[in-house]
Amino acid sequence: MQQGLSELLEQQLDRVAAGLDGLELRDDQREQLHRVLIGSDFVRDQFVRRPELLAEIVATATEPYRSGQMVERVLSALDGVESEESLMRALRHLRQREMVRIIWRDLNRLADLHETTLALSDLADACCAQALDWLHEDLKRDFGTPVDEQGVEQRLVVIGMGKHGAQELNLSSDIDLIFSFPEHGETEGGRRSLENAEFFNRLGKRLIKVLDTQTADGFVFRVDMRLRPFGASGPLVASFGAMEHYYQTQGRDWERYALIKARIVAGDVTAGNELLRSLNPFIYRRYIDYSAFESLRDMKQMISRENRIKGRHNNIKLGSGGIREVEFIAQAFQLIRGGRDKQLQQRELLNILPLLPDAVGVPQTLVDELRDAYLLLRNVEHAIQALADKQTQELPPDELSLERIAWNLGDLSWSELEHQLNAARENVSKHFA
Repeated sequence: MQQGLSELLEQQLDRVAAGLDGLELRDDQREQLHRVLIGSDFVRDQFVRRPELLAEIVATATEPYRSGQMVERVLSALDGVESEESLMRALRHLRQREMVRIIWRDLNRLADLHETTLALSDLADACCAQALDWLHEDLKRDFGTPVDEQGVEQRLVVIGMGKHGAQELNLSSDIDLIFSFPEHGETEGGRRSLENAEFFNRLGKRLIKVLDTQTADGFVFRVDMRLRPFGASGPLVASFGAMEHYYQTQGRDWERYALIKARIVAGDVTAGNELLRSLNPFIYRRYIDYSAFESLRDMKQMISRENRIKGRHNNIKLGSGGIREVEFIAQAFQLIRGGRDKQLQQRELLNILPLLPDAVGVPQTLVDELRDAYLLLRNVEHAIQALADKQTQELPPDELSLERIAWNLGDLSWSELEHQLNAARENVSKHFA
């Protein structure tokens, strides 16, 4: 380990001394702690604020999350919550604890990329779903139960888009959401009646506030609603009928591209899946979709123009040969061929890439190079974001931070990692072109 990293580690250990007091560590646990402290000031800060957290993480971080465990953890954290303020505080404390655990496993390579992104997505799902359920019941106390014409209770449907929908969230992702509800009607049984649209509009605003607001305890997830019909100028919540009408009459090809990754993440999952099935013909055409070629060319040209922006090379997502180009290659084939080849109607990029040689005839070497580059780029992305829990894909400008990132990707020097990155990005850029 170079001198700069050794000096940094000593400083980090001094900062977390309260959590280490009386804690006996095995050699492997001590090595894991050192790697995380080199890689993440965010984790260090959590250990400083909550010294007891260090012992908890050391004792539990070697075990992967089991299916359904994240929901259990969120439910446990919300036990006894009686106000929106306490709901916000409980979710933020939970988020900090789980992020420390996820980063610990990721930087120590106790988890691969798939496990890390799935755990982050499960955390977002569980926080959205449980917060929504609590807020729904709280709102009913004032306005009653939203029902359809037959008196059946209606619930909000929360659609996750982008990396959230695909269960590919990174360590500091925002979450792209769309809100919808099945049918119009009015609430009943409350002190004052509201139309369903107004009830769910209020519910959606409160959910965004609970998740997105920066408080003294931080935030849960940054929420972006701009992918909804008509974008930021459109209504926050739309009925199923309005959603179907919009996409049938005004939906654009970039929205088809975006909906490839759509998934119901909270609320009425059964009704939501029916909505997505109704939108499937808009996303995937039954024939080879030559009409999409021009739109894909336009999108590709836009990406190429943005790649030439000064300083963009240091951005491993948006720069030339970055993550976005790998995603574009896979999703372009999905749009064009997905209507006829249902196996291409999947959300996760790493599930799509292996299908391309048989489905569309691309060489296996192309798929192998794209997969290897994507894994490296995503792991570097996580190492960048682990430093300070910041939503960025920019390589940091200072040498020490670059060395910290390289160390966490296999005890490399920055020059070694830079060489690997340049080779991977050249491959992606070649195939994108």
